[in-house]
Amino acid sequence: MTLIEAFKQIKTIVSPENGHEVENTVALALQRQLAPQAKLAKTAVIHEHGGLGTLRIAAGKPDLTGRDKLPTGLGWMHLRLTADGSGEITASWPAFLYALFGKISEELLQENANQFQEGKTYEVSFTWHRPLFDYLLTQTWRTARGFDPEEHIRHYARLGYTHLEVNSLATHLPYVERVPDEFYSQFYSYCAALDQFVESRLNQGMYPPEYLNANLNLLKKYVALGRKYGLKPGILCFEPRTVPEKLFERYPMLRGARVDHPMRSWKPRYTLAISHPAAQDHYAQLMRNLLTEVPELDYISVWTNDSGSGFEHTASLYVGRNGGAYLIREWRNHEKVAEAAGKNAVNWLRVLRDAAAEINPDFRVCLRIEPFKVEHDVIVRQLEKGLDIEVPSLLVRGYDLPYTHPIYSEIKGVAGSAYHLKFDAQEKPLLESFRQRQIEPHFVYARGTGYNFEPLLGVPYPWMTYGKLKASADLGASHLAHLGGGAPPNMTPFNINQEIWREFQFNRALNIDDAVLKIAKRWAGEALAKDLVQVWQLAEQAIRHVPPLPLFSGFGFVWMRTWVRPIVPNIEAVPKSERAYYERFMVSVPNNPSMVDLGRDVLFDLISKEYGETYVERVDANVWKPLDAAIALADTCSTDGPSVFIDQCDRLRGLRCWIGTQRSTAAWVAGVYGYLEAKDNATKGRCRTYLKKMVADEIQFAKDLLHLWETSTIPWMVVSKVGETSYIYGENLGELIRKKISLMEQYGDVEPYIDPNFIWRVPGYEFEMPNKKI
Repeated sequence: MTLIEAFKQIKTIVSPENGHEVENTVALALQRQLAPQAKLAKTAVIHEHGGLGTLRIAAGKPDLTGRDKLPTGLGWMHLRLTADGSGEITASWPAFLYALFGKISEELLQENANQFQEGKTYEVSFTWHRPLFDYLLTQTWRTARGFDPEEHIRHYARLGYTHLEVNSLATHLPYVERVPDEFYSQFYSYCAALDQFVESRLNQGMYPPEYLNANLNLLKKYVALGRKYGLKPGILCFEPRTVPEKLFERYPMLRGARVDHPMRSWKPRYTLAISHPAAQDHYAQLMRNLLTEVPELDYISVWTNDSGSGFEHTASLYVGRNGGAYLIREWRNHEKVAEAAGKNAVNWLRVLRDAAAEINPDFRVCLRIEPFKVEHDVIVRQLEKGLDIEVPSLLVRGYDLPYTHPIYSEIKGVAGSAYHLKFDAQEKPLLESFRQRQIEPHFVYARGTGYNFEPLLGVPYPWMTYGKLKASADLGASHLAHLGGGAPPNMTPFNINQEIWREFQFNRALNIDDAVLKIAKRWAGEALAKDLVQVWQLAEQAIRHVPPLPLFSGFGFVWMRTWVRPIVPNIEAVPKSERAYYERFMVSVPNNPSMVDLGRDVLFDLISKEYGETYVERVDANVWKPLDAAIALADTCSTDGPSVFIDQCDRLRGLRCWIGTQRSTAAWVAGVYGYLEAKDNATKGRCRTYLKKMVADEIQFAKDLLHLWETSTIPWMVVSKVGETSYIYGENLGELIRKKISLMEQYGDVEPYIDPNFIWRVPGYEFEMPNKKI
């Protein structure tokens, strides 16, 4: 007898009265898909309601199976089903109940039913797993074409996630005052703060009630969908965030820190003085009011000191240490200031935790620790139960990230990225020391395309994904935060990275090669499975050899409009009117050096001449051959083959265009900087030749991209359904690529030049320029 035949013997499917909603979800799905002959029933005492032909469904009920049969850990799923249709489907956590249903319906139905007669338990690898900065659901890709929130959330539960990020603005732009020619207001469009959903007595009337209500209703919608599939809700906020200036007109004594970036902002923006009792009461009210609306809210993740937020008097504020009048008196030394600022930050976290705990005693506050290089030790010493940290590595000290690229060992700072594949032995005792204090580190990692390869979707690197998961499990990590979140099946139907996560979550001892082959057989069939595996092997070989390009390897690729701007040796040779089509969406002010210099952004030197040269050499030597072989094999197999090959072929074609433009960016820096530094005509001539080749190559990459855009039928990249934004390209991308190609053909052979005075420009005011670089 197979398992599906045993399901046909079920007469009644029973779940608890007043239980978890996911129990109803699973019961109904089982009846519809596997046991249409069965009746659905409820019972007040689930552990007593058994018998012939009765299948009991429950979450968090180990007494259904006998405690001695279950793992000692917190994460498990259990299936018992006899030949007469009686048994149990249960799990330690509500979300794992739906994950077990997915495993049964997709993988186990043709298995011999005998192995489930006495019950079979699956222990999970990670007991807390959540999306972090969920691009598609709550953050900067939430306007994506074809995105279905329920499918996305259901897929999380299927994969074995436990939590869901739910705070999103209902509009794609925030309700903040805008300043002409300044981008800064759009930084408030993500990681929506507490005051975007509820208000306190202090800030009442600062935002239209319709705006707050729309945001809160969307949050509640996502909470309800998460509840349906067993996922606990949480929020990611940039806090303490700035407040409207009119609040300080009402209460001038509450003005706190200036936290905006003076090179991105033309209007100072301030937070409340969070050391003031009135400000603390305000935040306590916000937390109580939000949990009154959503009592099951389980955590808040706090990002800070960026995007219009920051803790007063901390060292990494963009304008330097500053804040309200109540924390630091003048003339204190740096150590005293750091101690006071760190303690103040943790005290604010306690305010949130304690207010939330009045409604949900298990509520946790999780702080991203990187912004606090100077205050790090003070903050860590002050943390306590219910106050967690969020890190890519416990070795982090500020933004100086540890770990090196797996191929290029001199490239440092890959922690948390797709290239972070191991943990040092030093991490384990640090992890244990936090746990002894009832503090749980949440390890940030990336295995998707958010923060890697943006704006592509479904780039395959399964062995790298497995390597990071195994390293995390070997370390003993139990709480993971997946940076960027996932993508639903309608957008990435053959997402091998996500499937490897699922396999590992339910079987820590898996053999990665066997797991990849099993998935390949499911998608490509027995005859072509090994070809699909080879496509992934070649693709990952290429991906492993791609060096990071600072800023551009992540969100900066779209921020800087790299796919649509003309990459020519003198960007200002293109008339300003001709550049407006892409400049208006750049994350930049008009005098940001990034407008004319691909190696710089604000006051950061991103790419050196030497790094640009090395980047080009490494891509040419190590990336093109395996990537082109992967594309060719996928293309060959797509002829009369299963659709997975067309899907993977187009995604890899998109990746090739993306790497190509990254290479062109690096080559621009190498060639233009080399030309401007050259002391003789021979060197200048070599740089001009080098740049001519870069221009020709980039025009071809752009033409390849245009062809893919116009011919592909799969969603290989994320596209906005409401039009272009600074974070996501719109449906007019083809038109923009054509414009780029035309401008590069016109201006590709101009003499290299960067105006050293560009940053000093003041539109409408003439003065003598210093002719110097900052």
